Amino acid sequence: MTEPVGGRGAQLKHTGLRPGWTTGSCATAATTAAYTALLTGTFPDPVTITLPKGQTPSFALAVESYDGRAATAGVVKDAGDDPDVTHGALVRATVRVLPAGSGVVFRAGPGVGTVTRPGLPLDVGEPAINPVPRQMIRDHVAAVAAAHGGSGDVEVTVSVDHGEEIARSTWNPRLGILGGLSVLGTTGIVVPYSCSAWIDSIRRGVDVARAAGRTHVAGCTGSTSEKTAVREHGLPEDALLDMGDFAGAVLKYIRRHPVDRLTLCGGFAKLSKLAAGHLDLHSGRSQVDKAFLAELAVRGGAGPDLAAEVAAANTGLAALQSCAAAGV
Repeated sequence: MTEPVGGRGAQLKHTGLRPGWTTGSCATAATTAAYTALLTGTFPDPVTITLPKGQTPSFALAVESYDGRAATAGVVKDAGDDPDVTHGALVRATVRVLPAGSGVVFRAGPGVGTVTRPGLPLDVGEPAINPVPRQMIRDHVAAVAAAHGGSGDVEVTVSVDHGEEIARSTWNPRLGILGGLSVLGTTGIVVPYSCSAWIDSIRRGVDVARAAGRTHVAGCTGSTSEKTAVREHGLPEDALLDMGDFAGAVLKYIRRHPVDRLTLCGGFAKLSKLAAGHLDLHSGRSQVDKAFLAELAVRGGAGPDLAAEVAAANTGLAALQSCAAAGV
């Protein structure tokens, strides 16, 4: 088990939900424990790390292995109350000493992906260990080296048990990250239901599409709308953005990182909410405005009776069907 932010049993005040740890934090903790064992012969368990904002969580070790040349430590990821697909995954780090002057060299072990397309914050061919986790690992390697007389020149191989299988349910294959998961995190903490990872994936999707020279991208709310975008526009996979309910995230990012053409694809109800000005299309955060739909129907030629029927419709789809039946 790992200690929650602020101590055991801590919750976020505004939600009552328990936060967790990113894969980057877990990889940093595993690296710290493995390098300590490599220099001292003993694994610190639990192992304590310092996050970018100063928190100092402790992680219990699930794996300890040392053969005199390399040390491996593993931490089970606890995502708190967030529905993170990597919750419960075993994150391992294997550390080997390198010649003086080598610095910290990162490798992708089993279950960690490799970057194969430009447009991401890592070069093609690099292991998918993002910049902040890399810096966290470097900082902790330096601290362990200073405490125990090491050089700080090491190879760090990060792996995630079953990571390649888990990655199939993430954006990684579409982003060109092949072979496994990304090691992520900017604060080290997973905030439950913050949706930050999804929004970050949308941004990376735009970056990859732009780097590939795509001039037309589509933000899609789901698989049906995605298939429609492919059928109607012939778009390749790297031009498709898994927008979900976050239309605002797509629009705001593309405003700063433009493409020539953007298509937003979704069901009638969700797109009617967007037309009414809602940027978050989730049913819990925005509702179909039937009065707004009635106004649109009138603009399209609907008479008073049809407008009243639309305004009283049970769902957005029912409103659409009423208009379709009337030829509006």
